[in-house]
Amino acid sequence: MDETSDEPPTSAVLLDSCHFSQVVFNNVEKFYVPGRDVTCYYTLTQNIVPRKKDRVGIFPVGWKTIQEYYTFTWAPLPNDIHSGSAVQQQIQFKAYYLPKDEEYYQFCYVDQDGVVRGASVPFQFKAETEDDILVVTTQGEVEEIELRNKKLCKENEELKASCASLQKQNIDLQEELNKTQELQNSLESLRSNTEKLQLELNSLRKENKHLKELDDRREAELHQLKEQIQNVTSDKEHLETRLKTALGRTDQLQSQVLNYEKEVENLSRVDRDKTEQLESLKEENRQLRMTRAQQKERNKEVEHCMEYLKGSKGKLSLCPSHCLQNEQQQTHDLMKELEEKKCLLQILYGKKKEVDAENQKLREENELLRHLSQTRGVSSFPDVLQPQAPVPAPPVEVLLFGNPYSAAEANLEAEAEGPASIRKCPMCDEVFPEHIETSQYEDHVQSHLLECPLCSETFEKSDKQVFDDHVFCHGLE
Repeated sequence: MDETSDEPPTSAVLLDSCHFSQVVFNNVEKFYVPGRDVTCYYTLTQNIVPRKKDRVGIFPVGWKTIQEYYTFTWAPLPNDIHSGSAVQQQIQFKAYYLPKDEEYYQFCYVDQDGVVRGASVPFQFKAETEDDILVVTTQGEVEEIELRNKKLCKENEELKASCASLQKQNIDLQEELNKTQELQNSLESLRSNTEKLQLELNSLRKENKHLKELDDRREAELHQLKEQIQNVTSDKEHLETRLKTALGRTDQLQSQVLNYEKEVENLSRVDRDKTEQLESLKEENRQLRMTRAQQKERNKEVEHCMEYLKGSKGKLSLCPSHCLQNEQQQTHDLMKELEEKKCLLQILYGKKKEVDAENQKLREENELLRHLSQTRGVSSFPDVLQPQAPVPAPPVEVLLFGNPYSAAEANLEAEAEGPASIRKCPMCDEVFPEHIETSQYEDHVQSHLLECPLCSETFEKSDKQVFDDHVFCHGLE
């Protein structure tokens, strides 16, 4: 481009060698006045499909990339995008965002993909000049203008004098206003200070009243504390007396606990002996059930024979006398054997009642053992416990169904030796901490037991056979 030429520079890109001809800019001025909005007119040809993010920007002449724009605005979409014909569009650039220098710029249409689809001819932003304007006036107009100027000058002098007077008056009024304002500020300050002092006075009065109330309240509290001190002193003396008595009872209880431990050992030995006897009784019970089954079969045979004998009474008169005697003897033997079985069954019922009584006694002994274990756990609090008389060891008797708590007694002894705050299951030795509720602990222990639906007697789940035999005996009654 020739620097000495007054013509504007052309675009740096040839329009015929790219897609710039797809958007044509119309009515582009050679220059635009700074400080005014600029309206850009352009035509979308049928070779371009406008999209939402197309934009029109103002680029300096000689740009090389689309990032060198000065400003841009989004291009509006036409009403009918797919009309297939050219569409006239216009867009307005606000004066605030336009260049302030006199360099050459041009409009460029950039599509959504960043491809330039059209460029305008260059233009400038500069003010209008009044060069080469010739004004022709007449002599009369000149005289009239001079007369008007003199009149205006005279009015100007009068206005200046009036303005000076008004300025002086304004200064005087301003001084008086300043003084009045100062007095007003002082008055406001005094009022504010008075209000503050009044508030402080009210606050001090309330505080003084509150302090008097606190003083009266503290005197009442002091009097109450003196009375409490006297009560505590008397309570202390009473507790010291009770403590001495409790220490004496503690020694007695410790000796009783030692006796209870020996009795528990004796009971454990007795329980072991009874367990052995239980095994033998189980075997005996099995044999008795087999004998009872055989007896039922024999009873059926006897009944059959009785029916046979009743039906053949007429035939017996024809038989020899020794045959009749043999049949009568056999019948007598069978009846005798049946009576013996009935007696044996009554004996078994009697033994069962004795075993039930013994079982009840063992349950009471088990409750006593639990109480003894608890006595050991809380021996440090003698006021809660009462002296217990020694319990004699029960006699060794035969148990038909065994003691359902025999397996738990040894675990109770071990539990009594541990800390009072830890509970242990007597069946599976599971330890329950102090924070576990008693109901959860009892539910866990109950899960190890089987309860008879007829007499509510409990058995361990490990003694399922004993439980079944017990329920079976209820069926015999």
